[in-house]
Amino acid sequence: MCVNEVLENLLVVVGQVGVLFLLMSVGFVMAKLGRLTPQTLPQLSFLLMYIVTPCVIIHSLQVEFDSGLLHDLLTGTGLVAVTYVVIWLGVLPFFRKQGQDSRETLRFAAIFGNTGFMGFPLITAIFGAERLIFAMPVFVVFQVFTWSLGVYMMGGKKELSLKNILVSPAVVGIAVGLPLFLTGAALPAPLGDTVSFLADLNTPLAMLLIGAQMAAADLPATFRSRSLYGCAAYKLLAAPAATALLLLPFGLSPMLFACCVILAGTPTAGVTAMFAERFNRGKETAAQAITLATLLSILTLPLTAVAAQRIAGL
Repeated sequence: MCVNEVLENLLVVVGQVGVLFLLMSVGFVMAKLGRLTPQTLPQLSFLLMYIVTPCVIIHSLQVEFDSGLLHDLLTGTGLVAVTYVVIWLGVLPFFRKQGQDSRETLRFAAIFGNTGFMGFPLITAIFGAERLIFAMPVFVVFQVFTWSLGVYMMGGKKELSLKNILVSPAVVGIAVGLPLFLTGAALPAPLGDTVSFLADLNTPLAMLLIGAQMAAADLPATFRSRSLYGCAAYKLLAAPAATALLLLPFGLSPMLFACCVILAGTPTAGVTAMFAERFNRGKETAAQAITLATLLSILTLPLTAVAAQRIAGL
């Protein structure tokens, strides 16, 4: 790939990321004007997480069965799980000077990225909706680790629940979509169209929600915190770099490799704020970590996406 092609690809990704941030700005302004209230955001989060997300997974799995693709997805899922463990172990030495609430929130924020709400729209924008199936391994692992390791980090062992893992959006979506993929069955037209329309809500609704969440953060304090910059650097730079290094020797398909690395570089997940609220852990720290990482990802995501594509040979 020559320099001109790299620059052209970079500009394309920058443009796609720019669209996402323009959508976020709409949510930001609406929240500042009081049109998206703090009471509304949990309802939008529930809609996105428990209705839209499973529909995205089911819709993505409505493709012709291919044994090679299934092998890639299963292999990718196992390898991504290993990368999450490595990234978790890597963050443990950091943020020790912080109080317990802020320390665990920052570590959580450094591990878990906005895979579904921001990652799916980005993968769709760069590669097309038909390639979203290659994001499934990352999203499934994200969901399982969020409701296991993430709950343990934020709430302690007493909060762990097998039920929460089994009814997580990814598991529900996989439980419905995978049998359809394996059998080559298609949803009946009315039901399939309904799932498709709901899946299409993911990009605009997710961006509006992220923008509204950012509006609640104390921006001056956010930009003064060294620990928040460290958290963002780990999430946006170290995590995708570690993912690329760990996956490279295993010869994954180029599209799967690129999707895994790009999704590893997404900014801090919105669920960080939800867990901080639920388990009473560093609520302000969570909002600030989401905000700073999301803003800095304007610079890092295009570079991560282009690097991932070039390493993969796309």
